[in-house]
Parts: sequence; C-alpha cells; structure tokens
Amino acid sequence: MSTFVERVIGAARLDPAIYEEVEHDRAALWQSLGVVALYGVAAGAAELGLSFTHLVASMVAAMIGWVIWASLTYVIGTRVLPEPATRADLGQLLRTLGFAAGPGIIMLLAVMPRIRSVVFVVAQVWMIAAMVIAVRQALDYASTMRAVAVCLIGWICQLLVAMAVVAVLAPPPRSDTREAPAQERVGAGSVGVVRPSAVAPAVH
Repeated sequence: MSTFVERVIGAARLDPAIYEEVEHDRAALWQSLGVVALYGVAAGAAELGLSFTHLVASMVAAMIGWVIWASLTYVIGTRVLPEPATRADLGQLLRTLGFAAGPGIIMLLAVMPRIRSVVFVVAQVWMIAAMVIAVRQALDYASTMRAVAVCLIGWICQLLVAMAVVAVLAPPPRSDTREAPAQERVGAGSVGVVRPSAVAPAVH
C-alpha cells in the first residue's frame, strides 16, 4: 500500500496502478479530499491572492466542484456509456478524481507573474490527462477514448449548468434605447471566462 505522498506523486505521473489502488481503497476518500483541498488553495493563491478568506473560499469551491464532477461522471459513465466490465460506485469516482486534481497543485507557482500563463496551461493539460486516466480506471474501461468521451460530456453538462445558474443569479441588464457612452461599451475583443467547477479545468 502506497503512502499518501507516493500516491500524489504517482497520480501526477499518470500511473494507472495508483489510480487502481485508490479506487479500491475506501479509506483513501479522506486522502482524496486532502488533495482537492490542496488544489483549491493553490488555485486560490494563483487567481485571487494569498488572502485567507479567498483561500478558504477557493478550497470550499474546489470540494463542491469535486463532488459535482464525480457525480456527473458516475451517472454518465455507468448509465450512458458503460462497458460490459464497468462496475463502479460514486466513492470510486470521488477517490480517483480527487487524486486527479493533484497536478493542479503546481498552480501555486502561478503567483510568479512571469510564468503565470505557462503554469496555467501546463496545470490544466496535466489535469485533463489525469482525469481521463482516473475515469478509465474507476469505470474499468478498456478504451481510453470512451473515458475521454465521458469527461467531455461531463464538462458540457457542467458548462450548461453553470450558464443556467449565471442566467438566474445574474441576469443581463434590461436593454436601454439610449446609446451607452463610448467608454462604457464592451469592446468586440472582450472574452468571457467560464469555470464550470473548481476541479474541472477552467474554460477560457
């Protein structure tokens, strides 16, 4: 049985054996929670600064996102796109996807402005690769592409939910016949940022 540190390192190295071990170790749920918490702190420090309130808020958001992401993946993987050998429960998805957030801890390095953009790109690509392996192992898939499909469908579902929540909680202002001053107009080049969950990679 690997130690916590060995599991975090192995998960970051995309070692399928580690994800398989975590999948079957029910006691690893708390370790997975710890990995998600560390990721939340790192992401919060990178995006919001080192304020204690911001770090706690980011950590809580990461935990909520982890549960939502695992739940969606469980439903899609076992009900929509199962394979004959698929035998999984929600706990297995929580444990494996929790460790898949491990590579995101490097986002702490993004507090250094010069390498911020590079760190974000590397962290997100790394986390996507880890999530695919986590899903493949937890759902006992023989096909990596099926695991990719499950992650993609889950991401789209989260995006739709996030857009619906934003539409309800922050509806656009009523249209006004008066033309807004030039300085208040939104430029054509403005880009929105949608972050479906704190675990799933952000969408720019």
